Amino acid sequence: MYSCEWDNETTGGLLQYGYDGEDFITYDMKNQRFIGPTPQAFITAVKWNNDPALLESWKQYLTQICIASLKKYVSYGRSTLERTVAPKVSLLQKDSSSPVTCHVTGFYPRGVMVTWQRNGEDLNEDVELGEMVPNEDGTFQTTSHLTVKPEEWKSQEYTCTVQHKSLKQDIVLSVKEENIKRNSDIKKGSSPPMGVIIGCVLGALILILILAVIGVVIWRKRSSGESH
Repeated sequence: MYSCEWDNETTGGLLQYGYDGEDFITYDMKNQRFIGPTPQAFITAVKWNNDPALLESWKQYLTQICIASLKKYVSYGRSTLERTVAPKVSLLQKDSSSPVTCHVTGFYPRGVMVTWQRNGEDLNEDVELGEMVPNEDGTFQTTSHLTVKPEEWKSQEYTCTVQHKSLKQDIVLSVKEENIKRNSDIKKGSSPPMGVIIGCVLGALILILILAVIGVVIWRKRSSGESH
């Protein structure tokens, strides 16, 4: 296994051999020598350390060739690596007595901070942070749950604050009735009113009746024409 690191002006590298799932020989780039942590690797480490050309070639590879390749691949993927997508934040609740969930989704990169405040002070108790989950479009989503009684967040000022690289200003949502979406509200919103359903059914029946009448008229005209 070998790798290199590049951070502006500093560079670093790693070269490591393994055998049967265990470390065998490691290259110490700073001191430019191989280290064998096991007795079985001692002979090989001594042999490689007595080969100046081998030591220098690995140093040149890790500090120059590998770094040049790394810079090239970073430039290829810069548009993806540096892109940012702002999150969408909403407050959810199963019912009026359930914990309030701060749902954050559609953000990139994945680093995000979700915190709760009570009367302007950060709240650490009664808070449970959910897992970070990837979305199908490459963005991420996460949740944070606030477990307090409804009378508490109704009588005091509770807020959910979201901080993300894409945001010029933090997103802050107040825990209030008008800002919370519940399952019952979603079901109500997804089902059309009964009047609309009845109207659609009646409209379909009338259309079928009209088509039937037209069919009968055409049939009679054809029949009368054939009898003449």
